Amino acid sequence: MDAQTPIRAAIYTRVSTEDQAKEGFSLDAQLEKLRSYCKARDWVIGGEYIDDGYSGRYLKRPAYSRMMAEMDKWDTVLVIKMDRIHRNSKNFMLMMENLKKSGKEFVSMTESLDTSTAMGRFVMDIIQRIAQLESEQIGERVYIGMEQKAKQSVGVLGFNIPYGYYYSDGFLSIHREEATVVENIYTSYKNNKSMGEIAKKLNQAKVPTKKGGVWAKKTISTILKNPLYCGYHRWQEYIYRSGHNPIVNIADFNEVQDIIANHKGRPSKKLGK
Repeated sequence: MDAQTPIRAAIYTRVSTEDQAKEGFSLDAQLEKLRSYCKARDWVIGGEYIDDGYSGRYLKRPAYSRMMAEMDKWDTVLVIKMDRIHRNSKNFMLMMENLKKSGKEFVSMTESLDTSTAMGRFVMDIIQRIAQLESEQIGERVYIGMEQKAKQSVGVLGFNIPYGYYYSDGFLSIHREEATVVENIYTSYKNNKSMGEIAKKLNQAKVPTKKGGVWAKKTISTILKNPLYCGYHRWQEYIYRSGHNPIVNIADFNEVQDIIANHKGRPSKKLGK
């Protein structure tokens, strides 16, 4: 690059749901500091890419994906801190390889690291591995807490609200209209209708799924194998009674698991009476 040509920086900022409560991690604070950094170094801002509410553990973030697709607009990626762009060492290294092949650089402002220098590349790799370790340790603590909660058979563990229920004041309550559909699904399957046939019938009747989409064989399978409809919760290998009202009785649930097994499928664990 010509010495007189200003460096074009792609400013990348991110906050996850957890980060939003932390001081100094707000999007506005990140943007203000990064813009000032560019001004101080006489860099041109080639683009601002903002991911609001996305975890740094995963690659599928809209602004990040757009930034990587628009490499012709910038020369270097600028972040306020390395963990703002990736919390996974493998994903970070893949990004660095991609940048290197395209002749791009990476700069972390607060850590004073610049991949245009050998020392910067070395230190950046070490710091990124430490960030991944911290992230994995947090994940382990969350897992242990949820496992303990499941062992004690208390509380509702994190999950999407299942079809047939709505969530209110910490409890699952029966959604009567959807519950009728769940009951019909069980009845139809017991009457030798396949999962595919049940899904097709629901779509023909224009019955929406929980998110307003179309029914698929996998959706029917999930409902037929979920002990939640009998008043239980399941997390990993733990199945425990919950405080919510059942839609399906245990006998029907167990019968359906037998039918699935007879059809060479993979049934859920049967429930005790």
